[in-house]
Amino acid sequence: MSISLLAFELTETNREWLIHKPLAIASYIAVAIVLRFALHKLIDRATLPRDPGRPPRRSILRPLQDRTGRINGDPAARERRAQRARTIGSVLKSGVSIVVLIWVVLQTLDRLGFNVAPFIASAGIAGVALGFGAQNLVRDFISGMFMLLEDQYGVGDVVDVGDAVGTVESVGLRVTTIRDIDGTLWYCRNGEILRVGNMSQGHAVAVVDVPIAPTTNVDRACRVALRAVLDRVEADDIAPDVLDEPELLGVNSVTAGSVTLRLTVRVRAGKQWGVRRTLTRAVLEAFESDGIESPSLVAAPAHSS
Repeated sequence: MSISLLAFELTETNREWLIHKPLAIASYIAVAIVLRFALHKLIDRATLPRDPGRPPRRSILRPLQDRTGRINGDPAARERRAQRARTIGSVLKSGVSIVVLIWVVLQTLDRLGFNVAPFIASAGIAGVALGFGAQNLVRDFISGMFMLLEDQYGVGDVVDVGDAVGTVESVGLRVTTIRDIDGTLWYCRNGEILRVGNMSQGHAVAVVDVPIAPTTNVDRACRVALRAVLDRVEADDIAPDVLDEPELLGVNSVTAGSVTLRLTVRVRAGKQWGVRRTLTRAVLEAFESDGIESPSLVAAPAHSS
């Protein structure tokens, strides 16, 4: 038998293993590569920021839209939005890659003649066991994903999550780190965060409480305080942070030793503390100039023996 005839017979006999199965496996791999590439491009298009010079487009992921109330030209807002989009895009890409890889492996094993049913059953049992063993971890990841999608907070926001109050330094799928006013860095698991108070979204209100002596003329003190606040908010250092005209609410509380006046002004988010300190100082200086006494300067009444 010639060599060519032997090769022909071997090819005819093993055509399934030499041609059909390798071609089928190669086609699975090619389809997986193309599918992964297309899905990754779709995810990039939905999450990555667009060139600011180009017109806006309708995002596929509506929850990614910024809810802070800052304008699109704000670099901080753009960076916050880009960071959140990159994190979500990375998670989606990882999930797509894992699903595509599992599909290729199962199709390849099935094409080679292996029974994939036990593998699928084993994967299901392993998934159940992993779910029971890592419930907290799964809950942290799911909570972190929704926090990012809903833009509950971002890096640089001042938040109150219950046990920790401070500035957010990093936002992950499992852990959020918060630096409090004392410098302590808190690691908060996302699954344990039941409520979030964000003091850096939209706008804020600077509340100014100033005490006066009970014997002071309240109407005069209110006029002096309001005039001082109105003059101060027009200054260049805080004028960009003030959104509305200050409002005098009047007497907020009365005790045996003092009367507290309250003024409020709507300001940019995150600026309420600085504006409050500035306006409080301005009101106290105006009180001192106009001779309005503070509770600490009123002598305590003498008691007869």
